[in-house]
This record gives sequence, C-alpha cells and structure tokens, in this order.
Amino acid sequence: MSRVQLALNVDDLDAAIDFYTSLFNTAPAKRKPGYANFAVTEPPLKLVLMENPGRGGSINHLGVEVESSDRVHSEIARLSDAGMFTEEEINTTCCFATQDKVWVTGPDDEKWEVYTKLADSEEFGRSPNLLAGEDSSATGAVCCGGSGQTSACC
Repeated sequence: MSRVQLALNVDDLDAAIDFYTSLFNTAPAKRKPGYANFAVTEPPLKLVLMENPGRGGSINHLGVEVESSDRVHSEIARLSDAGMFTEEEINTTCCFATQDKVWVTGPDDEKWEVYTKLADSEEFGRSPNLLAGEDSSATGAVCCGGSGQTSACC
C-alpha cells in the first residue's frame, strides 16, 4: 500500500476537521492537540492537518507513505543513485508516530518525505537534524520538515 500524503497548515483545527470530514466522508484516523490526520480510501490519500495560526491554507510538506522500512531504504538508495541529496531519519518520533523516513527537497524548495509508520506514539516528537527553521507550531515542536515550517507528517 502506497499513498500520497498532503500536509496542510490550518488556522483552526476544528473547522478544518469538520470540512475535510465532510469533503472525504471519513473521520480523522488520529487526532491530537494541534494535529489530525485522515486515512482517505478514495482517492488514496493521507491528509495531515497541523494547526499553525497565520499559515492556514498553505502546504506544509508533501510525502509518500509506503508499506515498510525495506521500501524506505530502497527509496533512499534509488534517490541517492539519482544524485538527490537525502536526509534520512530512521526510528524517529514525529507527529505522534515512530517512523523510518527519507527527505528530499524539490526544485522550488518543497519538502517531500517517503516514510513508513512503525508505531503510534503519545509524544509529538521532533526531527531535530533536518533543516534549521523557526518553530511556530501549536505543539511547540519542530517535526518532519524544515525551512521555517512545522510539518504535520504521518
């Protein structure tokens, strides 16, 4: 199972949850303070919402959720062989989940992750080594992204 992930910054998490629940006819798969995600079946989509007042309506980051750590490692090798700079985060806690992931940056500075979820976590977590940036998240932690953006992965 693979699916595209779209992580959005939202001004009002409750309003966004209401809207996307209606739009995709599905309830959030996970909801935590300042964070929610949806596992949408049709179309196959992992929609992540990060309450980030003042940045609502903007893309936080993009991703591809894959089925296993082996697949993440295959993508690390493939992307590296293609000459892309990769930032690996193995067994990291981010956005209330323990994950293996790899990050690449697109030509317009858009952040992409390829990841698999290993386990749920009660902690938001951090990705401290990815990129420097200001911390403006509602949860007070920088996770899964950079360039001054708090990400809502996972």
